[in-house]
Amino acid sequence: MNEIGRLHILTDYYFQQRFSHAELAERAILGGADTIQFRQKHGKIRDLLSSLNQVREVCRQAAVPLIVNDRLDLALAVRADGVHLGQTDLPLTSVLEIVQGRMMVGITAPDYSAAHRAESQGASYIGFGPVYATKSKSNPIKVQGLGTLRSVADKMTIPVIAIAGITPKRCPDVLSHGAHGVAVMTSVSLSENPEATCRLFAEAIESSLIVR
Repeated sequence: MNEIGRLHILTDYYFQQRFSHAELAERAILGGADTIQFRQKHGKIRDLLSSLNQVREVCRQAAVPLIVNDRLDLALAVRADGVHLGQTDLPLTSVLEIVQGRMMVGITAPDYSAAHRAESQGASYIGFGPVYATKSKSNPIKVQGLGTLRSVADKMTIPVIAIAGITPKRCPDVLSHGAHGVAVMTSVSLSENPEATCRLFAEAIESSLIVR
């Protein structure tokens, strides 16, 4: 089982089409990402699998874990290192029964109740948020803020990955409030230089850990 990374970069081909999933993954890894999450909610299965296989190869060559968002079928098909579930995806317990410890299983939790339930059911980590407001969700939910992040993280025994609205400048606050790491999408994918932006995140996280 892979260790849970601290800088999760989600590949994106919805908000931008300049880079393929694999190109974004490669640039993110060069910038210091220690986990890549493949995220594409729609598309033909053959196209998704083709894109995902390319990302799988990039991650394999760099020895960086690959997590697939939402799609357990795709995660199993490419032997990904993990799958990340949303609250409306397959039930966590069903997924855990299927994977039998062969991969990480993370899940998004919008509040403590969901986080506690996921932990008790056996999730590998929690994606908690939104910590800040974000434009990447079509139906945004209530922003939880740093105070709630702290409250949840203090009660968890599994890693908490902060999601939504995270920037390099916000990383110190997020980590000091109990987050193990952060998950980022549009801040990197929409950047003029994804590699350089990712490096800013990596440096901010490293500096925050030193201060700890």
